[in-house]
Amino acid sequence: MLFAVLTNDGIELNMNTIEIIAKKREHKKLTPTEIKYIVQNYVAGKIPDYQVSALLMAIFLNGMDYEETFILTSEYIKSGEIIKFDNISKPLIDKHSTGGVGDKISIILAPIASACGIAVPMISGRGLGHTGGTLDKLESIPGFRVNYSPIEFKYLVEKNGFAIISQTDKLIPADKKIYALRDVTATVSSIPLITASIIAKKIAEGIDGLVVDLKLGTGAFIQTEEKAEELSKNLIHIGKDFNKKVNVVVSNMNAPLGVAIGNGLEIIESIEFLKGNLSKKDSHYTDLIELTYFLVAEMLLMGNIVNTIQSAYSMINKVIANGTALQKFKTFVQCQQGNPNVIDDYSLLGKAKYKIPITINKKGYICAIDSKEIGLAMIDIGAGRKVLDSKLDYSAGAKIWGKIGDEIEKDETIGYLFCNNAYGEKSAERIRNAFKITELPVKRQKLIKKIFKREQITNSTNS
Repeated sequence: MLFAVLTNDGIELNMNTIEIIAKKREHKKLTPTEIKYIVQNYVAGKIPDYQVSALLMAIFLNGMDYEETFILTSEYIKSGEIIKFDNISKPLIDKHSTGGVGDKISIILAPIASACGIAVPMISGRGLGHTGGTLDKLESIPGFRVNYSPIEFKYLVEKNGFAIISQTDKLIPADKKIYALRDVTATVSSIPLITASIIAKKIAEGIDGLVVDLKLGTGAFIQTEEKAEELSKNLIHIGKDFNKKVNVVVSNMNAPLGVAIGNGLEIIESIEFLKGNLSKKDSHYTDLIELTYFLVAEMLLMGNIVNTIQSAYSMINKVIANGTALQKFKTFVQCQQGNPNVIDDYSLLGKAKYKIPITINKKGYICAIDSKEIGLAMIDIGAGRKVLDSKLDYSAGAKIWGKIGDEIEKDETIGYLFCNNAYGEKSAERIRNAFKITELPVKRQKLIKKIFKREQITNSTNS
């Protein structure tokens, strides 16, 4: 399709979408004008999904260099409004996860960080591929609303110290449309597309700084340390060039986080965390607790709320113990029109018809878990999407407490699958097969693998 686009000099150029797709297919670099043309015309509805899907696959296969990624990020940002929190004196720090199985940390972290003195304006996403989405989980709460205008978003953050909303037609609409396409075109793990999506959302939020939880492992979109380092440096470089502080925590996603997987079930686990009912002594929750504490601590350090990680942990313990974090969550649910009674009545989240045990038929030690397979099994039972307009079953999911390094007996139950459709037994079998057992003891894996700090990155835009 042929359309016109204005260059920065105001010169109108006619461009052909097919030629741009072919150019990237042939490993060639796109010009700033070509990237601007694609983004502007796609947002305007002048380029169809199938052509942008083809371009996304070409980018996935052949990549983008730093300049292309920077321009793409810029065009994402320019496609909508940028929020300014003029009435908030607290540091504006957000956290973003690249996506994992059982990752409900944003829902737990935001009220804790807010209770500790950080303002958290969070624009979040829905499920991508085999990973769950924060917005989908929150929408399992009856009445909960995620669609707000920029003005409403500002009001919510000013009133409660944090809010979690979706992208809108006014907030980075380019990313909103392309994000959805990435999910259904198997292009989620493209480093330039991930970088542009994350940084654009956070710039639009009006934040001062960002802590990124970059997942690495079988349940993540990034599965090698080399790719994790490349993405980390991309995020920090581009954040720096937009004058934003970005630190990246690379965390282990070789096993689901916590126990609960699935929208309503993860809300329950999040509330239990905020109530202080999850014990560090229970190895099933060690990963969830450790990573949540560490990420909140990074936010508090970035915002100069504390000077040491020990002080941060003490503050986190205090706001959980005295109920401040839980009250923040309750007010958050009320402000966003959800039913706050869910905090004490989990039946409001619905209950699945079938409960199927997940048993392992071999004695030994869990040496590996294919977390992606578990995430895909969730899609089969309706806890995730197969297509853009898939209707989610909020009560569907699983509780799995088997972790790498655990010793198990033959025919031991390591979890349960909850569902309402005919795929239950098949999905339960898929989860069983995701666990690999060995006869020899297995060392537990390190959860936090590496940290990339902004101050460590000294290279320029042309790095």
